[in-house]
Amino acid sequence: MIPAPAVPLGVPLGRPRVMGVVNVTPDSFSDGGRYAAPADAVAHGLALLDEGADLLDIGGESTRPGATRPLVAEELARVVPVIRELADAGAVVSVDTMRHEVAEAALEAGAVVVNDVSGGLADPAVLEVVAAAGATYVAMHWRAHSDRMRDFAVYDEAGGVVAAVCRELEERVEVIRAAGVADDRIVLDPGLGFAKTPAHSWALLRDLDPLLALGHPLLVGASRKSFLGSLLDSSRAGRGGPRPVGEREAAHLAVVLELARAGVWGVRVHDVRSARDALAVWAALTQEEGPHD
Repeated sequence: MIPAPAVPLGVPLGRPRVMGVVNVTPDSFSDGGRYAAPADAVAHGLALLDEGADLLDIGGESTRPGATRPLVAEELARVVPVIRELADAGAVVSVDTMRHEVAEAALEAGAVVVNDVSGGLADPAVLEVVAAAGATYVAMHWRAHSDRMRDFAVYDEAGGVVAAVCRELEERVEVIRAAGVADDRIVLDPGLGFAKTPAHSWALLRDLDPLLALGHPLLVGASRKSFLGSLLDSSRAGRGGPRPVGEREAAHLAVVLELARAGVWGVRVHDVRSARDALAVWAALTQEEGPHD
């Protein structure tokens, strides 16, 4: 396999990198399968690039609570053609997968990042694939698959969810290093909403410093997630229930601005234009010479 080119993790942009989400699934919580057809997914990815995405995250498996996993062949058929076409168009492509077979095929098709929501726990062989390719690896905090992750949303130890997530991510980093992935290719993700109640996700966002102190770039995905919907309970507007997925963007942008202030490496978003607009305003307000790319 030809080694993947490095993603310049250490090159400052003056703002978080914006990772645009492209779900090639029929059961995504965020878009309901709108881009399940490869041609639609490619068109969406190209649109996100035009809106300012720094990299695209292509996923063929829904990780919404209760989701059923596709067969390996299904996931491959969903993502590989999309990755190949977007990489050929010049995009920096990340594959969102927990499977080593999918990671390997994606890297061969032009991806340079493997975004593994399980941090190598679901399929340890993915780490060998990443190491062999010299790819960048995003390790998210994870405890169980989507169909039972809610059963693992318990953080009773001293320090609560923040201490537990930091400790468990540190343990994963040691395993990832041992598999041969270089330190400068490791990105961490606290896994908002994965085996976490809304209160756990808010606690992590309020206390990012211990996560940043782990010494690796931090990617955070808050876009459209249920903890935002729970906060914005629609019953206050007389409708009842959490705010619908498509009506959470303003709240998400407030989170993006706080993440920028904290100094995270990247934000994983569905609405790239809104995120880039918010970050441009933040840069203009906080950087004397204005935003720089």
